[in-house]
Amino acid sequence: MLLQIPSLFSADEVREFRAVLESADWQDGRITAGHRAVGVKDNLQLAENHPVSKALGDRIIDRLARTPLYIAAALPLRIYPPRFNRYEGGGTYGNHVDNAIFPIPGTPLRLRTDVSTTVFFSDPDEYEGGDLVIEDTYGEQRVKLAAGDMVLYPGSSLHRVEPVTKGTRYASFFWTQSLVRSDAHRRQLFELDSAIQTLTADHPGHESIDGFTNVYHNLLRQWSDT
Repeated sequence: MLLQIPSLFSADEVREFRAVLESADWQDGRITAGHRAVGVKDNLQLAENHPVSKALGDRIIDRLARTPLYIAAALPLRIYPPRFNRYEGGGTYGNHVDNAIFPIPGTPLRLRTDVSTTVFFSDPDEYEGGDLVIEDTYGEQRVKLAAGDMVLYPGSSLHRVEPVTKGTRYASFFWTQSLVRSDAHRRQLFELDSAIQTLTADHPGHESIDGFTNVYHNLLRQWSDT
């Protein structure tokens, strides 16, 4: 499932993020690339232990916990600490698939990358190129969102970032291990949850709400890994 979530951060909050990101010390993004991805990756990243990465990443995690649409779609069990990247001067990241498993820094835990997420911190008119291109069963999906917006898509997807030929593209990216491993099952649960929310808003006393809610939780119980 590919889902765009608008306005995770306001324009004022984006300006705060940008001021910090623009003054940070960046490193070659190939440092964190796998043996296949290193040949197609050409960007800059903040080191995972960089104070800016930690501070801004914590703000993202805190906001996700207060974003019902993200929770309903991702059904998060664990979230990898957000990373930050910067593309400019032709920077690109060719077709690749994210690692299936990542150790979570500073913990004994590992995370399965069920859901990939990008949060944009540059507006589309600030740079040329830089589309996030995701290949799924419906063909190529091109994503270039407003600053502060977020997109979720399956971690199993082949994807790339087109070359940024003018300006600078700032973004954060991270992964979520979901309570529900299957993307198809997560989609069905999300659609059912959305229908329940709509029915509740339009007909708050409708007798079917309890029945649909029961089905939702029994499916979640059946499909959950935990």
